[in-house]
Amino acid sequence: MAQQTHPLARFPIAPEQIDTVVAAFYHSVRRHPSLAPIFAAHVADWPAHETKIALFWRNAILFQRGYDGNPMAVHKAAGNVHPSMFDPWLALFDATLAAELPPETAQAWSTLAHRIGRGLRYGLVDSAKTASGVPLLR
Repeated sequence: MAQQTHPLARFPIAPEQIDTVVAAFYHSVRRHPSLAPIFAAHVADWPAHETKIALFWRNAILFQRGYDGNPMAVHKAAGNVHPSMFDPWLALFDATLAAELPPETAQAWSTLAHRIGRGLRYGLVDSAKTASGVPLLR
């Protein structure tokens, strides 16, 4: 596949590869024992969700406009997303990247995903505290 990458892209990848990774990842999510119920509680239209998330990654990696959303607000508002869920999410995402992409591309995307995941996890920790101010990490 010829890679058509924005000149300022974080790393070389074709938009179609992003779509493929997103579809493969959510295929795995729907079968994952702990992640499937969380996603099922919030995603009614999988094709629309996959399209939106592909747009998110196209923006984050290729700087293509088109994503309109606030991941932090969505994850906070979900109510059943907790910081500990990011470990299995990222492990499954890394496995998908390794299966679908060349190693150097998979590693570059994984690094970005882990950085974004840390930010989301910290945002959830910040909002999940006991009355005494101690963070709830589970």
